[in-house]
Amino acid sequence: MTSLPTQSAQNRRLSSQTSDLESELKKAVAGEVRFDSISKQMYSTDASLYRMEPVGVVIPRNSDDVQAVLEIAGKNGVSVLPRGGGTGLSGQTVNHSVVLDFSKYMHNVIEINKEEQWVKTQPGVTIDELNRQLKASGLFFTPDPSTSSRANIGGAMGNNSCGTHSIIYGKTVDHVLEMDVTLSDGTQTNFGMRDAAALTGLLRKEGLEGDIYRGVTEISANAANLVETKFPKILRRVGGYNIDRTQDPSALNLTQVMVGSEGTLAAVTAAKLNLVKIPKYKVFGVVHFNSLIESMEATVAILEESPAAIEHVGQLIIEQSRRSLGFSRATGFIQGDPTDLLVVEFSGEDEAETRSRLDHMVEKLERLNLGYATTKLYTAAEQNQVADFRRAGLGLLMNVDGPAKPLAFVEDTAVSPEKLPAYVERFDEIVKSHGTEAGYYGHASVGCLHIRPLINIKTRDGMEKMEAIATDIADLVQEFDGAYSGEHGDGIVRGFFTEKLFGKELTDAFRDIKNVFDPTGIMNPGKIFDTPDIKENLRFGDTYKAPEISTRLDFKKEGGFVAAVEMCNGVGACRKLHAGAMCPSYMATREEQHTTRGRANTLRGVLSGSLPHEKLGSKNILNVLDLCLECKSCKAECPSNVDMAKIKYEYLYQYYKTNKVPLRSKLVADIHRLSSLSAPMAPIANMVNRSAPVKFLLEKAVGFDRNRPMPKVVRNTFEKWFDGHKSQTASPRGKIVLFHDTFMNFNHPSIGISATRVLEALGYEVVVLKDRKCCGRPMISKGLLDKAGSNARHNVDLLHPYVEQGVKIVGCEASCVSAMTDDWPDLLGSDEKAKAVAAAVVTIEDLIVETDGDDGQQIKWSDAKKEISFFGHCHQKALTGTSNSVKALNIPAGFEATEISAGCCGMAGSFGYEKGHVDISTAAGEDRLFPAIREAGSNVEIATSGVSCREQIGFNTPRESRHVVEILADALFD
Repeated sequence: MTSLPTQSAQNRRLSSQTSDLESELKKAVAGEVRFDSISKQMYSTDASLYRMEPVGVVIPRNSDDVQAVLEIAGKNGVSVLPRGGGTGLSGQTVNHSVVLDFSKYMHNVIEINKEEQWVKTQPGVTIDELNRQLKASGLFFTPDPSTSSRANIGGAMGNNSCGTHSIIYGKTVDHVLEMDVTLSDGTQTNFGMRDAAALTGLLRKEGLEGDIYRGVTEISANAANLVETKFPKILRRVGGYNIDRTQDPSALNLTQVMVGSEGTLAAVTAAKLNLVKIPKYKVFGVVHFNSLIESMEATVAILEESPAAIEHVGQLIIEQSRRSLGFSRATGFIQGDPTDLLVVEFSGEDEAETRSRLDHMVEKLERLNLGYATTKLYTAAEQNQVADFRRAGLGLLMNVDGPAKPLAFVEDTAVSPEKLPAYVERFDEIVKSHGTEAGYYGHASVGCLHIRPLINIKTRDGMEKMEAIATDIADLVQEFDGAYSGEHGDGIVRGFFTEKLFGKELTDAFRDIKNVFDPTGIMNPGKIFDTPDIKENLRFGDTYKAPEISTRLDFKKEGGFVAAVEMCNGVGACRKLHAGAMCPSYMATREEQHTTRGRANTLRGVLSGSLPHEKLGSKNILNVLDLCLECKSCKAECPSNVDMAKIKYEYLYQYYKTNKVPLRSKLVADIHRLSSLSAPMAPIANMVNRSAPVKFLLEKAVGFDRNRPMPKVVRNTFEKWFDGHKSQTASPRGKIVLFHDTFMNFNHPSIGISATRVLEALGYEVVVLKDRKCCGRPMISKGLLDKAGSNARHNVDLLHPYVEQGVKIVGCEASCVSAMTDDWPDLLGSDEKAKAVAAAVVTIEDLIVETDGDDGQQIKWSDAKKEISFFGHCHQKALTGTSNSVKALNIPAGFEATEISAGCCGMAGSFGYEKGHVDISTAAGEDRLFPAIREAGSNVEIATSGVSCREQIGFNTPRESRHVVEILADALFD
């Protein structure tokens, strides 16, 4: 009797096959081949509920690489998953396959034809980046899903994406003219409209391409009656394959069936896309309601006015936005306390006519007594703020407290818009009948609402409840003649119901389409139909376990360290380009590893055991977090408020429990003491530190790049100046503590001198506490949290008596202010004194704006004239916003200040000085900041709020910058 192979023998064989596949791919592919466990962990999830570990990851450089992967994978019987941004919500971009990531290299815009209004592009470019490059032509690619900042064109085609303006522009399928594709057997060809003559030749062609043309023609003809009776007759149907668009017997365009196929038929390597003229004018009306059903009734009425878009935002998102650090600053357009909002857009070529249409809508709603207020928005800045708020809906929903989260499993249904009031009422009844509630948002104009029931999917009861609700909603959709998949595709979560929704015969037609394109079944199998069970492969299921760890920082408000990591739900907002400041290292590298999502995915793998050979103390995990600049941008810009900077601080602390602290980290952490030792002999210290031999030694022994000279220290520190300073003014406002940071004291005392002059001009008695310690920012950034905590304890105890007397603490260095306000309470376990001190800290700019025009002493400004471009520190942008810096700079009548729209400068404390980081640091600044500085006229002064930004600008541009308060001090009337 022959014995069966043991499990270990099977594992060895599988490992050998995988190793052979990896070796073969590396020989054939010019791009990158990655079969390591961390890469597979990072690509095992997307924005959906699912986790499926890939066989490996290939990052192709060109179509030849794609061809090689398909040929080799096919020969080895391994499936392939084409993927871009990985923002799929239905599980279509995860599989046990070789993942092809097009986003790093295959993102070039090949040709723009303005006259014929089309563009040819590779699939890895994001929608926003494509439209950025198209802007000068006055044209744009119309699909605009909320993920457009990171969703790739390939993904838009894979899902048949729609977005906000589909009511006037339709879906992606309406705008794809041609595709360059690689078929499942490696054949490279082009799909586009083929007339009768061309089709005759293709139907006779041998090989897979000919089989496809013959098969699609026959299947489409046979399924004609089924398509007529079973396909929903609404705009927003993206489920199944688009064989409703292959019914013409005299012509055939295979792009139409490729769009929406989710990588299950072939791989797209380039596409020719139709473009539309950018509207000249647009206006927004944000209509406020006291109930969900009322907002749906208003939608039906507004549609009669032919709007360009009607976007719904529900109560849960409104509540979460007001709690969000970043988005709470962008909700000024909300009046009162609405349960629901409709963001209505009108566009046109005539400004007056476009505005009048909005006015007419408002009058109509008032007559119908629908809604209680409408905020009219005319400027691009106002409209962008609202659009960003709406696009953040998914992430904001996922940030609700507690284990039950609003999950994406029935959030993509669509019905005829006139049916929305009755449909939503029934939907809500079903959700409540299962003992939960839901978050609502979506594209009301086309009847496609994203409704997310709150469920704790980590329990068996939650998993069963998810399936039960999904089944009930599928029945409801059929009753209302709607589409179960209205935008985000089928994947697994809706593909599980394909046969129920379309019927067996039509699903068989879909299977036949799949078989003619992909006879060996290697293209992203198990999606759209014949999927795994809806409850299988869950990222968080009832078997998921991630034991909590004891932390040095306080993670109570996040629910613990594990919960802080799990806050990342995969929406991938950290993958955006040329926008915001999160994640600067991703913008520089286009590497998934260097996103907040990639880092969170990796840490979750360690904590949950899906990376069994890695520990928190592993060098591999350290490398994943290495290029996190700790800019804190994710804390504000990530809709789920994932605070990767805080997570990294804690991670480094845990790492150094079992690993040696590098000398470089010790030196950076102790910069205050080193500067105090160097200052008395500053000229000699500067000369030595900047000499070639010492720079060489610092690079070799410590790791500071020799091309980045050390910051200069000064002999005449700010403390020395202040000791000899006597205020010549009265102090009617009383005392204020100027927290003189390390850099102010030892490197740039002019900042402290300027701050003192401005504060005294405002009528304050400036107090400088020489026995204060370093705020701890350098220690925190290097994970030396015990030392940072000791400094925080000392400083809080020193400052608290002043705070009890009502004295404010003012800071000038943005990173030090963030340490006091954001990190000290975490370091000290939410200590009440620390909270009180943090609440009393203000920036110099905040104070100037707050006191401008009040009843206290006012500054007498000179008539000096100055044009200023301001660039804010990342911590300032994330935690408080930069508006007060710009406002403060515009207070003197002769000053005209604007803000530079750019991301992180890339310096990030010591990061930009460290060997191996300089290139990334420079690339981050080159993204937008350095070009903006170089383009500024010589008469324009550059203002900053952080010493890192000041150093970085000086290193990489011909300009020098000064702190906001230094520039303001120039205008003091002496």
